[in-house]
Amino acid sequence: MRLHPGETEAAGWRPVTVSDVVRHLRDASPGVTGRPRLIAIDGRGGAGKTTLTEKLRTVESNSAIVHTDDVAWNHACFDWGAVLAEGILKPLHRGESVNFRPDAWISHDRAGSITVPGGTDFVWVEGTGVIRDELAPLLDASVYLQGDLDEQERRLVARDGDSAEQQEHVTNWLREELPFMLRERPWSRATLIVAGPSPIDHDPDTELVVAPPVGP
Repeated sequence: MRLHPGETEAAGWRPVTVSDVVRHLRDASPGVTGRPRLIAIDGRGGAGKTTLTEKLRTVESNSAIVHTDDVAWNHACFDWGAVLAEGILKPLHRGESVNFRPDAWISHDRAGSITVPGGTDFVWVEGTGVIRDELAPLLDASVYLQGDLDEQERRLVARDGDSAEQQEHVTNWLREELPFMLRERPWSRATLIVAGPSPIDHDPDTELVVAPPVGP
C-alpha cells in the first residue's frame, strides 16, 4: 500500500463481519443515552468512505448519514469544523432533530437542507477531515479508512472527471489534504482502521478488514 509521506501504515489486519464492526463502535460509547451515537468515518478523498458508510448503515436501520461535502459545499475544503459542530453535532448532542441550511446554501440558492430526524440511533458523519481535534469532544467513535494513494487518485479522477479543470481540482485538493491529515493524524485517533483495498482475503459482501489505530 502506497501512503502519503508521514502516514503510518496499520498492521495486524484481520477480517471481521460488518455487524461486528458496528457492535465494536457501539461498545466504544456505552454511556450514550437520549441522543444518537455520532460516528465519524474519515479517510482520504477517493478512499471509499461513502461506500463504507452505506455498508455500516445497513446494519443499523435507524440511522442517518451526514456528508461533510454538503457542509463544505462552496465554503472550504477543510475549514468547516465550526459549521459542522454548531449546525449539526451540537443539536444532536442535545437530542434535537436537525434541519440545517449552511450559509453557503442560502447565499447560492441551493435547495433543501441537511436533515437528521429525531429518534435516530446512529448518525454516521462521513468525510475527509472529520476526525480532528476540534470535533473530538462531539464524536463518540470513529473509523479511519486507510487507502492506497494510487487508488485514491484513480478514484478521484473517475469520480470527478479527467478534464483539465477537474485535474486541477484534484491537484489542489491533494495539496490541501496532505498537510491537514498530517497535522490531525486521524489514523492514530480512530477507534478502528478499515483497509481499502484489503491486504488479506475476505468476503467483501459480509466482512471488513480492520486493524487497531496506529501510533503518531
